[in-house]
Amino acid sequence: MNTSELIARDLLSIKAVFLRPAEPFTWASGIKSPIYCDNRLTLTAPTVRTHVETALAETVKAYYPDAEVLMGTSTAGIAHAAITAHMLDMPMGYVRSGAKDHGRQNQIEGKLLPGQKVVVVEDLISTGGSVIEVVNVLREAGAEVLGIVSIFTYGMQKGIDRLAAADVKNVSLTNLDYLVDVAASEGYIRLEDKQRILKFRNNPSDESWING
Repeated sequence: MNTSELIARDLLSIKAVFLRPAEPFTWASGIKSPIYCDNRLTLTAPTVRTHVETALAETVKAYYPDAEVLMGTSTAGIAHAAITAHMLDMPMGYVRSGAKDHGRQNQIEGKLLPGQKVVVVEDLISTGGSVIEVVNVLREAGAEVLGIVSIFTYGMQKGIDRLAAADVKNVSLTNLDYLVDVAASEGYIRLEDKQRILKFRNNPSDESWING
């Protein structure tokens, strides 16, 4: 079993990713979705957490061997960045969604020197907007952002295009294609639901997938 399949099985087993095509979730944007993702649940499942953090550490070593600092996204990426950095014996910090309004008014927490090579740790990539904001903050601070490691990505075209436009690489442990394959084979969803879910991913604003 490869890493992408293992992590997909793990996320499904603890309902960190929950598939419900017959009863869609509603996102904050109003979009109806057959999938709900809460990778924070990996932190409360020790075996899954070990799989995830080990895979993140191996991904950093394989794809970003020159990395000097890990920076988590606020808030979901902070714990993963901390654990992974500990495993790699590397410094870590995190980027706030906005600068503090008191003290030193930091947006970047932790020591970061201009020119340091940074990898951003994120839990979930959908449209890519929030993680690109983090990348931009780090670049403005003088860091060399080598790329992103993330636990899961939907693989939405908007996210792919945004990352490409920002000239930043993302390597995810698993993705929606692996997830629906595992979900169908393990009985989480019906075989015919696979294409409905992928149809949603390919065009989230088109709700025709809801009716099959």
